[in-house]
Amino acid sequence: MMDDRNALFSQQTFARAIEFIWREAELLDHRDYRAWLELWDPKGHYVVPIDPNATDYAATLNYAYDDQDMREKRVQRMMSGYSASASDAARTVRTVSRFTLSSDSADLVEVNSSQVVIAYKRGVSTIFAANLTHKISMASGEPRLVDKVIRLIDSTDALSAIGFLL
Repeated sequence: MMDDRNALFSQQTFARAIEFIWREAELLDHRDYRAWLELWDPKGHYVVPIDPNATDYAATLNYAYDDQDMREKRVQRMMSGYSASASDAARTVRTVSRFTLSSDSADLVEVNSSQVVIAYKRGVSTIFAANLTHKISMASGEPRLVDKVIRLIDSTDALSAIGFLL
């Protein structure tokens, strides 16, 4: 009986995590950056590593390694209208799928997935594909992003036009 309860808890937690990840994608596609900031645990990190095998993000070069302060500054820049990424921002559509549960506990869930982002700007569509890792805290009852790591499949190539959140 105990295994059944644990399995049910795990399935429900996994389903909540997937819904949370889809909600995050929707917020980003609608450029609702303030609501996106509210998804985060204050200690969380938004990471886009260059090295596809990096695990020590603080000690390696990244496209982004944002703590709460840097996430807020990035959002402020994007909403200000003064930066190129804000005044001529790409419209995006995300598809997030291939969810696998890496680990779960009562307080923390780690989900791996894939993401394809189509970004449309000035008559040109650009595709960004990545493997994602979301670490989601369930401790407060409301899911909160602890870490989001976006491993772009072409991260070691020269990339341009990443003027939006992945």
